[in-house]
Amino acid sequence: MDKITRRHISYLKMAEEWANNSCCSRKKVGALIVKGDMIISDGYNGTPSGFPNDCEDGNGETYFYVLHAEANAITKLSRSTQNGEGATLYVTMAPCKDCAKLIIQTGIKTVIYKEEYRENIGIKLLKQASISVIKLEY
Repeated sequence: MDKITRRHISYLKMAEEWANNSCCSRKKVGALIVKGDMIISDGYNGTPSGFPNDCEDGNGETYFYVLHAEANAITKLSRSTQNGEGATLYVTMAPCKDCAKLIIQTGIKTVIYKEEYRENIGIKLLKQASISVIKLEY
């Protein structure tokens, strides 16, 4: 295994660890945004600030206002002095179509993920925008 692949696996494993911060019961997802070998933002799926940390209702359905890990990392980035231009997003699950739109607008150039999402339209959208998308299995 080459050095670059080992680095990608390391960041993806860190995103997996970060996912453990999620209070969601159905699925825990983590994301890291890396630029120039430096983590510039992180996120996990969960509720907006000020909301109760319950992601699902009594029937196990996810509340509509729950943010995906990528969206949390991108919005956190927007509140910092950093920007995502040319960055790499490591996320434990492939982005949905809405997160793909945010990724495109942020200037992220590479998305590396581990698990498929229930639909692949987000991946198709990223590729259409010439963003490099890599599913990494280890």
